[in-house]
Amino acid sequence: MKVVSADEVMAYASADARLKNFFDEGKVIMGMAVFPPGARVPREGTGVHDADEYSFILKGSLLSMSGGKEYRIKSGQATLIPQGEEHWSLNDTDEDCEVLWVLVKK
Repeated sequence: MKVVSADEVMAYASADARLKNFFDEGKVIMGMAVFPPGARVPREGTGVHDADEYSFILKGSLLSMSGGKEYRIKSGQATLIPQGEEHWSLNDTDEDCEVLWVLVKK
C-alpha cells in the first residue's frame, strides 16, 4: 500500500487552479484541484484528455461544460467526462472549490 498526505505533495498551477498529483501509475493518475473564485480551466477554449476523467466535488461548486452541455456541479456530486470529450470548468462563486479527480486510460 502507498499512503500519501496532501500536505506532503507539492502543488503546481494549471491555468488558474492549483493541482496536486497523489499517484501517477501510468494508466491511472489521481489528484486534487483547488479552484479559487474566478478560476477557469483551461483559461480559454476547451480541454481534452486521452483518458476518462472521474471527479468528486469535495467543497464548493463549479460551472462546467462537457460535450457541448453546461452543468452546475456541487459538493457531494461525482462526474465522468469520457476520453476525448471537450470540456472546461469555471468557479463562478465566491469560495474555493475542491475537487478530487482520477484519470483512467483505457
